[in-house]
Amino acid sequence: METWGLKSGALALLPALLMCVPMLLGRLSAAEGAALWQRFTRLSAAALLATLAVPAVLWLGEGLAGPRLDGWVALGPFTAAMAVLVQAVGTVIGVFSSRYLQGEAGQRGYVSALSGVLAAVHVMLVADHWLLLIAAWALVGIALQRLLCFYADRPFALLAAHKKNLADRLADLLLIAAAALAWYTVGSGSLSDLWAHVAAHGASPALQAAALCVALAVVLRTALLPAHGWIIQVMEAPTPVSALLHAGVVNLGGVVLIRFSPLLDTVPAARWLLVIAGLATALLAGMVMLTRVSIKVRLAWSTVAQMGFMVLECGLGLYVFAALHLIGHSLYKAHAFLAASTAVRDTRLRMMLGEQRASLPSLLLAPVLTAATVLALAGWTGIDWPAWWTLVLALAWAPLLWLPASAAPAAGSQAAWWQAGSGLAAVALLTLAAGLAHHLPLGLADRPDDLTGAVALAGMTLLYAGMAVLQTRPHWLSAWRRLSYAGFYVDEFYTRLALGLWPARWVPPVAAAPSQS
Repeated sequence: METWGLKSGALALLPALLMCVPMLLGRLSAAEGAALWQRFTRLSAAALLATLAVPAVLWLGEGLAGPRLDGWVALGPFTAAMAVLVQAVGTVIGVFSSRYLQGEAGQRGYVSALSGVLAAVHVMLVADHWLLLIAAWALVGIALQRLLCFYADRPFALLAAHKKNLADRLADLLLIAAAALAWYTVGSGSLSDLWAHVAAHGASPALQAAALCVALAVVLRTALLPAHGWIIQVMEAPTPVSALLHAGVVNLGGVVLIRFSPLLDTVPAARWLLVIAGLATALLAGMVMLTRVSIKVRLAWSTVAQMGFMVLECGLGLYVFAALHLIGHSLYKAHAFLAASTAVRDTRLRMMLGEQRASLPSLLLAPVLTAATVLALAGWTGIDWPAWWTLVLALAWAPLLWLPASAAPAAGSQAAWWQAGSGLAAVALLTLAAGLAHHLPLGLADRPDDLTGAVALAGMTLLYAGMAVLQTRPHWLSAWRRLSYAGFYVDEFYTRLALGLWPARWVPPVAAAPSQS
């Protein structure tokens, strides 16, 4: 991972320090209502400006005088871009929250917790030491816990927070184990020293075990199977909290995997773990999402599927794609949750128009057209993508070209031709964005693995086949639809296990088998 030299560690921590101010004032000040939110907005805007200015100052080599934190703090192009994204999304969510929570009690605690989440994320992004990384990621979860439990009278919100807390603590133990193994091997807790050691000596058995611990910790923290149920039940929290969680916090696992790419690339077992966990999660969540009706629940299952795909991309060694996926998912989910009312209106309109199934010709031709488009434009952008990845992208983007059976192009429908053209244009834009992202100075490089790529292609083929059958012969999958609607009961087993390992006296009896509808 490329980093800029730091003349001042405090300079890289400036956005975090600015967000600590509203966190503390939310606790100590008696301000309420508009004055409270006005102060948060001003400081959040200042932190956003800092995320834009600090990289420029460091890149120019004009770091401000101040205490050095060598071995503790490092800032690179990728983490600098993530800091801008996090603070921009956090500022928008804060402004939305100021209107959404008008008249609600507990707004000071909400502002304090929201600011604490943003401050901890900024520290986590620049952390170059195991202790700082582990502490910052733990603080993100602790601050988020207060937001998830904002409505303390909603039992399933409390259950979701309890299950997330259990997953977080297990992830903390795994990270501590990874840190101990790496520290013992390298002789330092610095992550930069770890990358240098791996580059010079490879991964010893202790470092291989550390990589597996990091991969498992990310699986637990990123809402992958089997610890995914809490992110579905957290819909009980306020909508802006859902936006913050889905657009920002849950993506941190991808950031950690990208930063740890120098270690993961030398440990095939860790990459296989990420591929299997990511692919299984994407397949299950993608199929479950097709059976759900609730808008917010569909969005939640969509996040689970997207996290599976992002972890899969990291396991495949496609770190630039994972970074682009992370940025796009954050922006999309922030907009989707904050514009949930519009989504409800649009969905009701589609329901009034009747269910539209895709035509069989479009189901068969869509992957061919998307593959041809990806191949042509990938070559034009100068990126030599593996053939299997081209096919994976073709299957993932093929639904953009599906046409309703009632409006096939053969019937001369202008609307159908327009829809097909719009779908091809979307595929072309996505391909160009993915290709051009490889030329951005993010300090990242893809290192794809063909064997795991073949497994990913087989999984995507299975998912596309299931979607095609659901579109053309839904009665064949009637029994499967019932299981899929129930999430294949994976979360029910995890919920019982979680409550057995860590009982919660406030969880009602019915929470042992929670409804996810």
